[in-house]
Amino acid sequence: MTVTLAENYDDLVETLDGQLRALVRRDGVDPQHEVELVRGMAVRVVAEHNQRSLTGSVAPITDDEAVVEELVARIAGFGPLQRYLDDPEVEEIWINDPSRVFVAKAGRHELTSTILDRAQVAELVERMLKSSGRRIDVSQPFVDAMLPEGHRLHVVLEGISRGFSAVNIRKFVVRAAHLHDLVALDSLTDQAARFLDASVRAGLNIVIAGGTQAGKTTFLNCLAASIPGEERVISAEEVYELRFNHPDWVALQTRQLGLEGTGEVRLRDLVKESLRMRPSRIIVGEVRAEECLDLLLALNAGLPGMASLHANSAREALVKMCTLPLLAGENIGARFVVPTVAASVDLVVHLGMDPHGVRRVNEIVAVPGRAENDTIETETIFAREGGQLRRATGMPPRLDRFVRLGVDVHALLNGAG
Repeated sequence: MTVTLAENYDDLVETLDGQLRALVRRDGVDPQHEVELVRGMAVRVVAEHNQRSLTGSVAPITDDEAVVEELVARIAGFGPLQRYLDDPEVEEIWINDPSRVFVAKAGRHELTSTILDRAQVAELVERMLKSSGRRIDVSQPFVDAMLPEGHRLHVVLEGISRGFSAVNIRKFVVRAAHLHDLVALDSLTDQAARFLDASVRAGLNIVIAGGTQAGKTTFLNCLAASIPGEERVISAEEVYELRFNHPDWVALQTRQLGLEGTGEVRLRDLVKESLRMRPSRIIVGEVRAEECLDLLLALNAGLPGMASLHANSAREALVKMCTLPLLAGENIGARFVVPTVAASVDLVVHLGMDPHGVRRVNEIVAVPGRAENDTIETETIFAREGGQLRRATGMPPRLDRFVRLGVDVHALLNGAG
């Protein structure tokens, strides 16, 4: 007898699942850190089942490999979501309620056929958080965490989210590691990539702006790959997302409150601590609040750096950088912040997503360092017109740094560099 009906298949997998879990517990195997060992055990469980099927006591399995993969996903992976995590086309997964699981591909989202129940969602969240060392409960109803493969998990507990806990997994998909990879993906031109590479090597301070899923972290990774190897890099993030190769790099992440209500480490704390670690360059993964003040103070003191933030244009990014430091206290005012931003930020790169889901650089803007009537002057170096990123008339600040680097920035921007 061959198992073909879905309910019989499900019953069979449930039985094998129970047998495999018993073996994992008996041998003291850590499923999430010893995946291949779990896979080997799953192969043995399936093989033993097929041996018994020769006697007619149980139904044979028609697709051994598929059953093994499902068992591994259930025990060592993340169950019904594992196939989406393994699919390189899927960029993001979210659960609005157990019966509505969505995925995003190429910037567009679609409702999947996956249907869960409350217990499955709760078990998946618990398993995901176990690997991250973070928690979620009534006193801490939100959590940001990093999954083993580098994917970012965000959960909003039921009660804050109406009806069901809301789960979002933003996958870490490596499509670009260097600026020239972004050229191949048609995100920017070769000329713009060479200019940005020279700007990073020259030590200019660069802010990456854009909306959610515009590719800010990927772009920051590509910029960071241009940092000279002899420099010491310190990065600060809410959760580890930056991934670039550098011989002297220390990555820091925040920590949430403990059960006793103590032990929190904020992004602002990390920015301050990074300055005590002899950095040659600092990177802040996502500026959201008063840590912007500490970043500006570091950049204004001559320490090169890069950061990302949410904004709808380069101009709005500068306005936001003038606003966020005001959250640090009443003694911080616009008369101090605006000229500090003007003097500290050299370039703003604004990213966006086109109607087809392609992430592109929309503009690269220079900040000459001048401000008048609380307005920061800017010069556009590149802007997207008619679907193409074109050279504008602006020039970057700190031309002396390009000269010391041996780069003729005028020739580069005029197409001869």
